[in-house]
Amino acid sequence: MISSMTGYANASRELQGASLVLEMRAVNHRYLEVMFRSPDEVRAIEPQCRELIASRLSRGKVEVRISFNRPAEAQTSLQLNMDMIGQLFAVSESVRAIRPEVGELKIGEILRWPGILQTQEVSGETLQQIALELLRQALDDFTATRRREGEKLVALILDRVISMEALVETVKPKIPALVAAYQEKLTLRLKDAMLNTEDDRLRQEFALFAQKIDVDEEIGRLQTHMAELRRIVKTGGAVGKRLDFLLQELNREANTLGSKSVSSEVSQTAMELKVLIEQIREQIQNIE
Repeated sequence: MISSMTGYANASRELQGASLVLEMRAVNHRYLEVMFRSPDEVRAIEPQCRELIASRLSRGKVEVRISFNRPAEAQTSLQLNMDMIGQLFAVSESVRAIRPEVGELKIGEILRWPGILQTQEVSGETLQQIALELLRQALDDFTATRRREGEKLVALILDRVISMEALVETVKPKIPALVAAYQEKLTLRLKDAMLNTEDDRLRQEFALFAQKIDVDEEIGRLQTHMAELRRIVKTGGAVGKRLDFLLQELNREANTLGSKSVSSEVSQTAMELKVLIEQIREQIQNIE
Protein backbone atom coordinates (compact mmCIF):
# COMPACT_ATOMS: atom_id res chain seq x y z
CA MET A 1 0.00 0.00 0.00
CA ILE A 2 1.03 3.60 -0.56
CA SER A 3 1.22 5.88 2.47
CA SER A 4 1.06 9.62 2.87
CA MET A 5 3.87 11.36 4.73
CA THR A 6 1.44 13.47 6.74
CA GLY A 7 -0.31 12.11 9.78
CA TYR A 8 -1.13 12.46 13.47
CA ALA A 9 -1.67 10.04 16.35
CA ASN A 10 -1.63 10.09 20.15
CA ALA A 11 -1.76 7.64 23.04
CA SER A 12 -1.91 8.12 26.83
CA ARG A 13 -1.88 6.17 30.07
CA GLU A 14 -3.07 7.11 33.58
CA LEU A 15 -0.50 6.43 36.30
CA GLN A 16 -1.24 6.88 40.02
CA GLY A 17 -2.80 10.30 39.76
CA ALA A 18 -0.58 11.35 36.84
CA SER A 19 -0.66 10.74 33.07
CA LEU A 20 1.88 9.96 30.38
CA VAL A 21 0.92 11.33 26.96
CA LEU A 22 2.61 10.66 23.60
CA GLU A 23 1.82 12.58 20.42
CA MET A 24 3.14 11.97 16.90
CA ARG A 25 2.78 14.28 13.93
CA ALA A 26 4.51 14.31 10.53
CA VAL A 27 4.76 16.35 7.35
CA ASN A 28 6.41 15.60 4.02
CA HIS A 29 10.22 15.56 3.81
CA ARG A 30 12.88 14.28 1.42
CA TYR A 31 14.03 11.67 3.93
CA LEU A 32 13.17 10.46 7.43
CA GLU A 33 13.86 13.01 10.15
CA VAL A 34 12.71 12.33 13.72
CA MET A 35 12.62 14.97 16.46
CA PHE A 36 11.87 14.28 20.13
CA ARG A 37 10.55 16.41 22.95
CA SER A 38 10.47 14.36 26.12
CA PRO A 39 10.95 14.73 29.90
CA ASP A 40 14.19 13.68 31.58
CA GLU A 41 12.56 10.50 32.95
CA VAL A 42 12.21 8.94 29.47
CA ARG A 43 15.02 10.60 27.52
CA ALA A 44 17.20 7.50 27.81
CA ILE A 45 14.95 5.52 25.46
CA GLU A 46 15.10 8.01 22.57
CA PRO A 47 17.59 5.88 20.56
CA GLN A 48 15.32 2.87 20.97
CA CYS A 49 12.32 4.96 19.90
CA ARG A 50 14.18 6.17 16.79
CA GLU A 51 14.95 2.59 15.78
CA LEU A 52 11.31 1.62 16.28
CA ILE A 53 10.08 4.53 14.14
CA ALA A 54 12.67 3.86 11.41
CA SER A 55 11.46 0.25 11.20
CA ARG A 56 7.95 1.47 10.35
CA LEU A 57 8.51 4.71 8.38
CA SER A 58 10.71 5.55 5.39
CA ARG A 59 10.23 9.28 4.81
CA GLY A 60 8.75 12.29 6.54
CA LYS A 61 9.58 14.88 9.16
CA VAL A 62 8.28 13.26 12.34
CA GLU A 63 7.87 15.01 15.69
CA VAL A 64 7.32 12.92 18.81
CA ARG A 65 6.26 14.75 21.96
CA ILE A 66 6.12 12.88 25.29
CA SER A 67 4.79 14.64 28.39
CA PHE A 68 4.42 13.45 31.97
CA ASN A 69 1.58 15.41 33.55
CA ARG A 70 1.49 15.25 37.35
CA PRO A 71 -1.00 17.43 39.27
CA ALA A 72 0.35 19.32 42.27
CA GLU A 73 -1.84 17.38 44.69
CA ALA A 74 -0.52 14.09 43.33
CA GLN A 75 3.06 15.14 44.04
CA THR A 76 2.43 15.50 47.77
CA SER A 77 -0.12 12.75 48.36
CA LEU A 78 0.93 10.01 50.80
CA GLN A 79 -0.38 6.52 51.48
CA LEU A 80 -0.04 4.32 54.54
CA ASN A 81 1.54 0.92 54.12
CA MET A 82 -1.19 -1.01 55.96
CA ASP A 83 0.62 -4.34 55.73
CA MET A 84 3.68 -2.92 57.43
CA ILE A 85 1.58 -1.23 60.11
CA GLY A 86 -0.05 -4.58 60.91
CA GLN A 87 3.34 -6.25 61.16
CA LEU A 88 4.62 -3.44 63.37
CA PHE A 89 1.72 -3.76 65.83
CA ALA A 90 2.12 -7.56 65.90
CA VAL A 91 5.80 -7.21 66.83
CA SER A 92 4.90 -4.56 69.42
CA GLU A 93 2.36 -6.87 71.07
CA SER A 94 4.90 -9.71 71.13
CA VAL A 95 7.45 -7.48 72.86
CA ARG A 96 4.87 -6.26 75.42
CA ALA A 97 3.95 -9.89 76.17
CA ILE A 98 7.56 -10.44 77.24
CA ARG A 99 8.13 -6.99 78.79
CA PRO A 100 4.79 -5.56 79.97
CA GLU A 101 6.45 -2.36 81.12
CA VAL A 102 7.16 -1.38 77.54
CA GLY A 103 4.73 1.33 76.48
CA GLU A 104 2.45 1.25 73.47
CA LEU A 105 3.63 2.61 70.11
CA LYS A 106 2.97 6.30 69.61
CA ILE A 107 1.56 7.56 66.31
CA GLY A 108 4.66 9.66 65.71
CA GLU A 109 6.85 6.59 66.11
CA ILE A 110 4.69 4.67 63.67
CA LEU A 111 4.78 7.40 61.01
CA ARG A 112 8.57 7.75 61.32
CA TRP A 113 9.11 4.04 60.76
CA PRO A 114 10.84 3.44 57.38
CA GLY A 115 8.37 2.33 54.69
CA ILE A 116 5.21 3.23 56.58
CA LEU A 117 4.51 6.29 54.42
CA GLN A 118 4.49 5.72 50.67
CA THR A 119 4.40 8.36 47.93
CA GLN A 120 2.74 7.88 44.56
CA GLU A 121 5.96 8.28 42.60
CA VAL A 122 6.37 6.24 39.40
CA SER A 123 9.86 4.93 38.73
CA GLY A 124 11.78 6.10 35.69
CA GLU A 125 12.10 2.53 34.44
CA THR A 126 8.33 2.10 34.58
CA LEU A 127 7.80 5.36 32.69
CA GLN A 128 10.25 4.29 29.99
CA GLN A 129 8.53 0.94 29.52
CA ILE A 130 5.11 2.57 29.29
CA ALA A 131 6.43 5.21 26.88
CA LEU A 132 7.61 2.45 24.53
CA GLU A 133 4.21 0.78 24.72
CA LEU A 134 2.51 4.09 23.93
CA LEU A 135 4.86 4.63 20.97
CA ARG A 136 3.98 1.22 19.51
CA GLN A 137 0.28 1.97 19.98
CA ALA A 138 0.60 5.42 18.41
CA LEU A 139 2.63 4.01 15.49
CA ASP A 140 -0.17 1.56 14.70
CA ASP A 141 -2.70 4.40 14.52
CA PHE A 142 -0.21 6.65 12.76
CA THR A 143 0.58 4.21 9.94
CA ALA A 144 -3.11 3.38 9.53
CA THR A 145 -3.91 7.09 9.15
CA ARG A 146 -1.11 7.56 6.62
CA ARG A 147 -2.33 4.59 4.60
CA ARG A 148 -5.88 5.91 4.50
CA GLU A 149 -4.56 9.25 3.31
CA GLY A 150 -2.35 7.41 0.80
CA GLU A 151 -5.41 5.67 -0.66
CA LYS A 152 -7.01 9.06 -1.26
CA LEU A 153 -3.85 10.33 -2.95
CA VAL A 154 -3.72 7.26 -5.19
CA ALA A 155 -7.34 7.80 -6.23
CA LEU A 156 -6.58 11.42 -7.15
CA ILE A 157 -3.46 10.41 -9.10
CA LEU A 158 -5.21 7.66 -11.06
CA ASP A 159 -8.06 10.04 -11.88
CA ARG A 160 -5.52 12.42 -13.47
CA VAL A 161 -3.82 9.55 -15.28
CA ILE A 162 -7.16 8.53 -16.80
CA SER A 163 -7.62 12.11 -18.04
CA MET A 164 -4.09 12.14 -19.51
CA GLU A 165 -4.64 8.81 -21.27
CA ALA A 166 -7.89 10.11 -22.73
CA LEU A 167 -6.15 13.20 -24.09
CA VAL A 168 -3.41 11.15 -25.72
CA GLU A 169 -5.83 8.62 -27.16
CA THR A 170 -7.93 11.46 -28.62
CA VAL A 171 -5.07 13.31 -30.30
CA LYS A 172 -2.94 10.33 -31.39
CA PRO A 173 -5.06 9.28 -34.42
CA LYS A 174 -5.21 12.87 -35.60
CA ILE A 175 -1.45 13.46 -35.70
CA PRO A 176 -0.79 12.11 -39.26
CA ALA A 177 -3.63 14.16 -40.73
CA LEU A 178 -2.55 17.29 -38.85
CA VAL A 179 1.05 16.91 -40.05
CA ALA A 180 -0.11 16.26 -43.62
CA ALA A 181 -2.38 19.30 -43.54
CA TYR A 182 0.47 21.48 -42.28
CA GLN A 183 2.77 20.22 -45.03
CA GLU A 184 0.12 20.90 -47.64
CA LYS A 185 -0.32 24.39 -46.27
CA LEU A 186 3.43 24.96 -46.42
CA THR A 187 3.56 23.61 -49.97
CA LEU A 188 0.91 26.08 -51.09
CA ARG A 189 2.84 28.93 -49.53
CA LEU A 190 5.98 27.89 -51.37
CA LYS A 191 4.06 27.76 -54.65
CA ASP A 192 2.68 31.22 -53.98
CA ALA A 193 6.26 32.33 -53.48
CA MET A 194 7.02 31.02 -57.00
CA LEU A 195 9.27 28.19 -55.70
CA ASN A 196 9.39 24.80 -57.39
CA THR A 197 8.19 22.33 -54.78
CA GLU A 198 9.37 19.45 -56.99
CA ASP A 199 12.99 20.48 -56.48
CA ASP A 200 15.07 17.65 -54.92
CA ARG A 201 16.60 19.97 -52.34
CA LEU A 202 13.17 21.10 -51.21
CA ARG A 203 12.00 17.51 -51.06
CA GLN A 204 14.89 16.68 -48.74
CA GLU A 205 14.05 19.69 -46.60
CA PHE A 206 10.44 18.54 -46.48
CA ALA A 207 11.51 15.09 -45.36
CA LEU A 208 13.72 16.50 -42.59
CA PHE A 209 10.96 18.86 -41.53
CA ALA A 210 8.46 16.00 -41.41
CA GLN A 211 10.78 14.11 -39.04
CA LYS A 212 11.12 17.13 -36.77
CA ILE A 213 7.38 17.66 -36.44
CA ASP A 214 6.58 13.95 -36.08
CA VAL A 215 5.43 13.40 -32.47
CA ASP A 216 4.74 9.65 -32.64
CA GLU A 217 7.79 9.00 -30.48
CA GLU A 218 6.69 11.48 -27.84
CA ILE A 219 3.17 10.04 -27.83
CA GLY A 220 4.60 6.54 -27.39
CA ARG A 221 6.83 7.60 -24.50
CA LEU A 222 3.95 9.40 -22.82
CA GLN A 223 1.89 6.22 -22.96
CA THR A 224 4.82 4.15 -21.66
CA HIS A 225 5.40 6.52 -18.74
CA MET A 226 1.70 6.56 -17.84
CA ALA A 227 1.61 2.76 -17.85
CA GLU A 228 4.67 2.71 -15.59
CA LEU A 229 3.03 5.22 -13.27
CA ARG A 230 0.03 2.90 -12.93
CA ARG A 231 2.31 -0.07 -12.26
CA ILE A 232 4.26 1.73 -9.53
CA VAL A 233 1.09 2.93 -7.81
CA LYS A 234 -0.36 -0.59 -7.82
CA THR A 235 2.93 -2.07 -6.53
CA GLY A 236 2.85 0.28 -3.51
CA GLY A 237 5.47 0.79 -0.84
CA ALA A 238 7.77 3.80 -0.46
CA VAL A 239 7.51 5.00 -4.08
CA GLY A 240 7.39 8.77 -3.68
CA LYS A 241 10.88 9.42 -5.11
CA ARG A 242 10.32 7.09 -8.07
CA LEU A 243 7.04 8.80 -8.88
CA ASP A 244 8.68 12.20 -8.68
CA PHE A 245 11.33 11.14 -11.21
CA LEU A 246 8.68 9.66 -13.51
CA LEU A 247 6.70 12.90 -13.39
CA GLN A 248 9.81 14.77 -14.57
CA GLU A 249 10.00 12.47 -17.59
CA LEU A 250 6.30 12.94 -18.34
CA ASN A 251 6.68 16.70 -18.15
CA ARG A 252 9.66 16.57 -20.51
CA GLU A 253 7.66 14.65 -23.12
CA ALA A 254 4.70 17.02 -22.78
CA ASN A 255 7.04 19.98 -23.33
CA THR A 256 8.51 18.36 -26.43
CA LEU A 257 5.02 17.59 -27.74
CA GLY A 258 4.12 21.25 -27.36
CA SER A 259 7.32 22.52 -28.99
CA LYS A 260 6.86 20.24 -32.04
CA SER A 261 3.18 21.04 -32.40
CA VAL A 262 1.91 22.00 -35.85
CA SER A 263 -1.67 22.69 -34.78
CA SER A 264 -3.53 24.47 -32.03
CA GLU A 265 -5.19 21.17 -31.09
CA VAL A 266 -1.86 19.49 -30.32
CA SER A 267 -0.67 22.60 -28.47
CA GLN A 268 -3.84 22.59 -26.37
CA THR A 269 -3.38 18.87 -25.62
CA ALA A 270 0.23 19.47 -24.52
CA MET A 271 -0.90 22.30 -22.23
CA GLU A 272 -3.65 20.21 -20.64
CA LEU A 273 -1.19 17.35 -20.13
CA LYS A 274 1.21 19.69 -18.32
CA VAL A 275 -1.59 20.93 -16.06
CA LEU A 276 -2.52 17.34 -15.12
CA ILE A 277 1.13 16.40 -14.60
CA GLU A 278 1.59 19.35 -12.25
CA GLN A 279 -1.52 18.34 -10.31
CA ILE A 280 -0.09 14.83 -9.90
CA ARG A 281 3.27 16.28 -8.84
CA GLU A 282 1.57 18.24 -6.08
CA GLN A 283 -0.03 15.05 -4.77
CA ILE A 284 3.09 12.90 -4.82
CA GLN A 285 4.97 15.43 -2.70
CA ASN A 286 3.01 13.90 0.20
CA ILE A 287 3.67 10.26 -0.75
CA GLU A 288 6.21 8.34 1.31
